[in-house]
Amino acid sequence: MAGKDVSGLTQLGKAVEQPKSPEEAILERVPNGQEDVNCLVRFTAPEFTSLCPMTGQPDFAHLVIDYVPDQWLVESKSLKLFLTSFRNHGAFHEDCTVMIGKRIVDLLSPRWLRIGGYWYPRGGIPIDVFWQTGAPLADIWLPDQSVATYRGRG
Repeated sequence: MAGKDVSGLTQLGKAVEQPKSPEEAILERVPNGQEDVNCLVRFTAPEFTSLCPMTGQPDFAHLVIDYVPDQWLVESKSLKLFLTSFRNHGAFHEDCTVMIGKRIVDLLSPRWLRIGGYWYPRGGIPIDVFWQTGAPLADIWLPDQSVATYRGRG
C-alpha cells in the first residue's frame, strides 16, 4: 500500500491487555486503499456480551455492523478489543448498540453505517436494536443481515 502509513497503530501485531471498559478501549483506523469505490464492509459479532446495569447479569447479542468506508477502515483487532470491553460494562441493550455505532462513526466518518443488535431474551423478551446514519447509498449491494428473529423452542 504505497502512501498508506499504518505506523501509528498501537495494538495490531502487539500483545495488549483487554480494555476494562468501552471508554478505555482504543479504537483504531487504517487508510482505505479503495476510497474511490463504494463497497460494503461487514463485521459480525455473534457472541457479544455486556452486563445488565440493574442486576449485573450477563446479556448476550449477535451484532452485525455494516458500513461504507470513505478514507478510513476500522482496524479489526482494535474493534475486537473494543467489543469485548463491554463484557464488564453495565448498560441497556439500546445504549450498547447505539454507542458502538456512534463510536465507529466518530472514528471513521464513513459514507454510511448501520448496526443491528439482536439481543437474546432475558425475562422472556428479546430486544432488537437498529441504528443507522441515514439512507443507504443507492449504488451498494446491501445484503440482509441474516439474523433470524428469535423463536424460542417452537
